[in-house]
Order: sequence, then structure tokens, then C-alpha cells
Amino acid sequence: MEDILKLISGIAWTIVYIDAIRIGFKDKSYAMPLFALGLNLGWEVLYAYLSLTQSSGPSLQGYINASWALFDVGLVYTYFRYGRRDWPVSVPNRIFLSWSVLVFITTIILQLAFFYEFGEHLGARYSAFLQNLIMSVLFIGMFVARKGRRGQTLLIAVAKWIGTLAPTILFGIIEQSLFILVLGVFCSFFDIIYIRLLLLTRHNPNIMVDAMRETTAAE
Repeated sequence: MEDILKLISGIAWTIVYIDAIRIGFKDKSYAMPLFALGLNLGWEVLYAYLSLTQSSGPSLQGYINASWALFDVGLVYTYFRYGRRDWPVSVPNRIFLSWSVLVFITTIILQLAFFYEFGEHLGARYSAFLQNLIMSVLFIGMFVARKGRRGQTLLIAVAKWIGTLAPTILFGIIEQSLFILVLGVFCSFFDIIYIRLLLLTRHNPNIMVDAMRETTAAE
């Protein structure tokens, strides 16, 4: 059961990354919010390295983490390739680059802090679920900021939900971790809200723009 749930999570999150890269190039945007991307990159590189270099040999999760880290390269590329477009034209390019580098440095240090504070076993789990919750909220924020579905897909939203639900069942219910269970439940709550938002705009991608125009006109 443990390996099955890990495989479900691994496959679901791989779908998230592949479709995020695809839609990033298609919409000339980036599909994962910056802070979530930085946390993911730091987590996957750190724990892939620890697993692949352990004396007992890599674990299944280690191979999964390594594959995710490779996909992160594509996500980071789409961010730096198209992320500048979400900034005001008046802001110099060096500010965008400096801010982006600062975020990546910050998130990597946070992952290292979790590792040294809680150890590999708990550090990996606690930080993974916390960053997952952050990502769930940031996806909704990105939808609102972009006034629609640009750089986002229903497949990403559903696969992210399933990819988080599987380890929630494993660590939160089967292994009885209340902290992880609470984080996992909140992740599902916000993921379902995000899925609902994408479903509402499935046949009308400009519904958010139209609603804002109506509100502005009424004022």
C-alpha cells in the first residue's frame, strides 16, 4: 500500500510538471507561482541528493524526487523566459531578476533549515506539506491576479490534488500524523476551490475580465 500511494503521488505530480511546462510554452507564461517553485526546487534537489547518495542505495521516493528535480529545470526556464511579462513595464529588468534570485535563495535556505531542524525523515514531510499548502493558496492567487486561466490548466489542478491526497492518506491517516493530516485536509480544501474556479471559466476564459469590467462600469 505504501509503495502504491507513493507511485500515485509520483505519477500525479509528474503530470503536473509536464503539463505546467507545456502550458508555459503554449501561453508564453509560467504555470507554478514563484515561491512554490523555489520551495519545490529546493526540496526536490535536496532530498533527491540525500537518497541517491545514501550507502544503502536510492529509495523509490529518491528516484521520484530526482525525476521531479529534472522537470523543475523546465519550470524554472519558463519562469525566467516569460515571468517578466507579469511585472509592470516601468520596473527595470534587473529588479525582476534580483527579486527572482532572492526568492530562490530564500526558499533553498528554508529547505535546509527544515532539514537541519527536524532531520531528513520529518523535515522532508513537514516542509513538503507546508509548501504544498502554500502552493494551493498561491494557485488561487495567481488565477485572480491573471484574471483567468492563462498559464493554468484543469489537469494541473486535479493532478496536484491527487498527488497531495495520496501522501496525506499515507502519512496522515495510515501513519497517524495529525500535523500532516491537518495540512493535507487544508490542501484538499484549497485545491478543490481552485478546481472549481477553473471549471467555472472552462467555457468562458474571460469571465474574470468581464466581471471586473461590469464592476468598474457599475462604479
